Amino acid sequence: MEALNSLWTFPAIILAALLISWAAECGQFFISQGLALAVLAWIQTLPEFAVEGVIAFTAAKDPSKAHLITANYTGSLRLFVGLGWPMVYFVALFFKRIRSGDKRPWNIELEDEHSIAVLVLLPALLYFLVIYFKGSLNILDGLILSAIYFGYLYLLSKIPPHDREEIDDLGRIPKYIMRHKHPWNIIWIMAFFVWGGAILYFAAHPFLNSMLALAVSAGISQFVFVQWVAPFLSEFPEKLSAFYWARKVNKASMALANFVSSSINQWTILVALIPFIYSFGMGRFASVIFDEQQKVEILLTIVQSYLGFLFLASMDFNFFEAAALFLLWLAQFIFPGIRGGIIWVYGAWALIETIKLAKNFEKRNAFRVFFQLSRKRLSRP
Repeated sequence: MEALNSLWTFPAIILAALLISWAAECGQFFISQGLALAVLAWIQTLPEFAVEGVIAFTAAKDPSKAHLITANYTGSLRLFVGLGWPMVYFVALFFKRIRSGDKRPWNIELEDEHSIAVLVLLPALLYFLVIYFKGSLNILDGLILSAIYFGYLYLLSKIPPHDREEIDDLGRIPKYIMRHKHPWNIIWIMAFFVWGGAILYFAAHPFLNSMLALAVSAGISQFVFVQWVAPFLSEFPEKLSAFYWARKVNKASMALANFVSSSINQWTILVALIPFIYSFGMGRFASVIFDEQQKVEILLTIVQSYLGFLFLASMDFNFFEAAALFLLWLAQFIFPGIRGGIIWVYGAWALIETIKLAKNFEKRNAFRVFFQLSRKRLSRP
């Protein structure tokens, strides 16, 4: 019977994603687009937080479930980079070709303020290397990851909102909201955020359960479900929002930034909560200890995200990069046994891209854009 809940939860999740997306589009005219996307990422990842929290608490009571903690968030993060980012590119490219007839390869150009999200990936990944080498996740790690996230929010808060002239570029519903006088437009925006968040809150759990019932009936194993199926379902709101923006083509950079912001959210604050929930379940301060297989999953996720970071460090995203991220993700998904080898592929490619970035550092890149942004805007009180 639980599987039948998908008949109402699926359209409910779609409605929630649209409401929140419209609110975020309007919100960038009152706060920075990056901060609006960070708020959006918080709301969108509520189902993922719920799933990870339940797994961490269960693992504290049943040590045999501890490996599922790593399976869930590594699978989720690899889905973002390996499937989500390329999806944005190919959806935007598809609609661009339909509307313009231009079949040439095309680059998604990131806006200057997106350099903050791109660069914040780096300290999160570097600190995760520390977690990988010591083989555990504890309360102190959670505090450091939280500090990285709140530093990210602080930087975003210093960016001014978009110009009001850009309202004409909005879709029908966001434009309708923005044409209301102050404070009615603010009320509409808050209402959309609240309505969308409330729908997610009430629909996310039955949605996940209904999909779980379908997965079990299809004979999908517990590990595969936790690593791939559950994250795919809990990330469904992000994918809907990204598709909505990517099909507009001119909003493709916003769609990509949405995924990057959600990635930061999960690398930092989501993982930061795990040792707190795990310790609560244990009834004492406790560390999550990783075995060798879990460390392989973590390292694979780090090198994949680092390669993705290097692709975006040029402040654009092209066909070759999107195809490469997707094909490498697809290979490890279809053939799990080659994950150790895939780490070397990601690592070697990342080394080449790091050298290229260093040699061409004088060209436009996230570091230079961020420093210019700092002098112009972030220094303002």
